[in-house]
Amino acid sequence: MKILLLLITVNISSMLYAQVGTDKEKATVLRMREEEKMARDVYLVMNDKWDHQVFSHISESETYHMSQMKLWVDKFGVDDPVTRNNDKRGVFTDQSLQKLYNELTASGLQSKEAAFRVGAKVEEVDILDLKAALAGTNNADLQSTYKYLIHASENHLRAFVRNLKALGIDYKPVVMDQKEFDEIMNGQGGGMGMGMKKGTGKGNQCGMGNGNGCCMKSGDKN
Repeated sequence: MKILLLLITVNISSMLYAQVGTDKEKATVLRMREEEKMARDVYLVMNDKWDHQVFSHISESETYHMSQMKLWVDKFGVDDPVTRNNDKRGVFTDQSLQKLYNELTASGLQSKEAAFRVGAKVEEVDILDLKAALAGTNNADLQSTYKYLIHASENHLRAFVRNLKALGIDYKPVVMDQKEFDEIMNGQGGGMGMGMKKGTGKGNQCGMGNGNGCCMKSGDKN
């Protein structure tokens, strides 16, 4: 009898756990899950073509970011589009991301400079979308996840800008405004210090409230 009651309690708790989150939060989590995949897939294509460590390192980082969003997909109990598509490279349920992926990969295959520019644009888009996602939720744990991802994307953007600088190119933002871009380049972006332990180089708990620490991955470093 005790075992039966325990099983019933666990089942009810699981059902309640899966129902947490508003429709808007769930939709945004699904979008960001695929957006992190889009970034990863673009960088994998660029690395196959140009064999450069910035694409190798940051694609690994994006894989980790995908896993952080998967935690929220599971927590909200929603159907994961990445799993549905067997995580096939370059395949997305969100058609706006599909279109963006197609455009970015075609552009980035033209030259190494174009590939670095594609990387910078991906991170600009990601930062703006993550900031919108952050503003669209009051869930402190979810906010912590978004803050961590913003911080990482700012580091990625700086990495691509540095690589363009090494080619003698002074990159100008193509999505975000110049002031916001300059703040990120100066280390004053909206993700700096949010959800991070100052001076440790490691993430704080990445928004799940259950001890799942978000340690910085190689591609997330400045």
